[in-house]
Amino acid sequence: MSIPNSETNNGVPYTHLPESDNDSGNTPARCRKTNRSTFIILTGLVAFLLFFVAVKYGNNDGTDDIIPGPVPPHETVCNMIGSNLMPLTTMRTVARGVEEGVSAKSHGHFLGVRPFPWTQKMLAWQRTSFHFQPKKNWMNDPNGPLYYKGWYHLFYQYNPEAAVWGNIVWGHAVSRDLIHWQHLPVAMVADQWYDINGVWTGSATFLPNGDLIMLYTGSTNESIQVQNLAYPADPSDPLLRKWIKYEGNPVPIPPPGIGLKDFRDPTTAWTTPEGKWRITIGSKINKTGISLVYDTIDFKKFELLKGMLHGVPGTGMWECVDFYPVSKIAENGLDTSENGPAVKHVLKSSLDDDRNDYYALGTYNAGAGKWVPDNPIIDVGIGLRYDYGNFYASKSFYDQEKKRRVLWAWIKETDSEAADICRGWASLQPIPRTIQYDKKTGSNLITWPVAEVDNLRSNNNEFNKVVVKPGSIVPLEVGSATQLDIMAEFEVDQNMLKKVDGSNATYDCIKSGGSGERGALGPFGLLVLTDNSLSEQTPIYFYIAKDLTGNFNTFFCNDLTRSFEASDVRKLIYGSTVPVLQGEKLSLRTLVDHSIVESFAQNGRTAITSRVYPTKAIYENAKIYLFNNATDISVTATIKIWQMNSANIKSN
Repeated sequence: MSIPNSETNNGVPYTHLPESDNDSGNTPARCRKTNRSTFIILTGLVAFLLFFVAVKYGNNDGTDDIIPGPVPPHETVCNMIGSNLMPLTTMRTVARGVEEGVSAKSHGHFLGVRPFPWTQKMLAWQRTSFHFQPKKNWMNDPNGPLYYKGWYHLFYQYNPEAAVWGNIVWGHAVSRDLIHWQHLPVAMVADQWYDINGVWTGSATFLPNGDLIMLYTGSTNESIQVQNLAYPADPSDPLLRKWIKYEGNPVPIPPPGIGLKDFRDPTTAWTTPEGKWRITIGSKINKTGISLVYDTIDFKKFELLKGMLHGVPGTGMWECVDFYPVSKIAENGLDTSENGPAVKHVLKSSLDDDRNDYYALGTYNAGAGKWVPDNPIIDVGIGLRYDYGNFYASKSFYDQEKKRRVLWAWIKETDSEAADICRGWASLQPIPRTIQYDKKTGSNLITWPVAEVDNLRSNNNEFNKVVVKPGSIVPLEVGSATQLDIMAEFEVDQNMLKKVDGSNATYDCIKSGGSGERGALGPFGLLVLTDNSLSEQTPIYFYIAKDLTGNFNTFFCNDLTRSFEASDVRKLIYGSTVPVLQGEKLSLRTLVDHSIVESFAQNGRTAITSRVYPTKAIYENAKIYLFNNATDISVTATIKIWQMNSANIKSN
């Protein structure tokens, strides 16, 4: 494909970086042996530096905001953790990425908490076996996933130098089936003035002749967010190993009235009735999150449309915006340019303010370049989410090979940065999910693991009609419980539901007392990654609430408050309501893969993803149980559990 030169960068001049400044100055950290005296000196040095920064940047509120500093050597951090000599953290940090103009990529230090003395055995167990992740170092957002000449391609944000965010380039891997992967060399690096501070999120678009282009956000030498064009160096190469950046970059730049660090993450392009291409880019005006709309013919010159695709007051910066159609009548996914009376359009945004992904269903007016939600009460940023757990920066693509829409995302760490550095890697990808319109409810999407993951199943165990009485726990003997695919159905006696009195009390998974808080009709479900003494347990459960008028609301929750004894891990409760229609049994599917647990209720109407860091419930000590903490009802469970084989993920 030929890309002609651009004479101007949309009329805005930029100053190129001098050659001598192109080196970022960062060099890979070396791991080397330290003797005891060196170790003591390093320990004291770290403590001194923390104290110095606290004095220099201290606030009046008794805490301190500090910018994350250089990454200490891997071996030094491991020695400190293992000897429990890591300095006590009495400061809070500005999370990595914030100063650079992207969402927080770490949660910083914990106030007054010393990192847990993790052992290498504990940390080694945390690495997953059938989820995608690099061999080492940091990863975050997926970029431009696509299918090309027989291969699925995943590009992703990657730091080749350390297990923390920074030095962002594009990692690259390919697969035949979205489960088994081959790592390839880095696809794009930060080597031009318009992306020298980061090659950030981008999206792929196929042209009618089969050519492929990629638009991505770059952070310039002045930390301005701009959009850039790239294309394959050799379109005949099915592995897309080399990419060329358009010499006329950048293409769209922040328009007047938009912050220079509030303009990022272009979507896949779709066609307009006039035969042009259209994209949307996330931004904000004050506290209103917005999606700007641009039209183009050649992807080199862009026209900003008046107004915006959509905006929602109070939602803050929108990043990783996604926009695509879903069919109201067919099972298949749709190409991004599809439209018509049997189509709904999904608008999704990742909110920088709360680090969650929200979506809404609505109607797209192609002529006006506007989108209107079906229900403003559950608009983007204030209503539905793909996943109510640890799930962010999602990106979908249309899989033309299997006629489906596939969803990727970023699953971040919730432990300490010190543990990440010692472990040598941070973050991973969920199992790719298909997206469909829920024809039964007409008000939400269904997300579900791609069918290919089922090929990893082995050694099926079945438990039929197991009665779990109020206040009881039932062990499920399945052998190793570290890599599982669990399908469960729960039946509740309808007569008992009618007899139980309603309440005017409201329920909320997050604000509740977790799985230990007993109600008349819940909680009940599974305990995964649980040791024999139940001192560490990860409950995944339903809670049924009945109001004074006799109406029922069903909640799907995941309680991490007792999942690990470590002190430097965030212990959260996730969850939300889940629609349950007349005559439906309560159902859930859970994928357990070491430190990641992905759960889906009612065939994917609600999903919850969690990171779990147990210290005891690991290896052969990881068990699974049924539990019922309801006070007034028994539940009957039917369960199928498969052991999961490991995926084949090859290095370069």
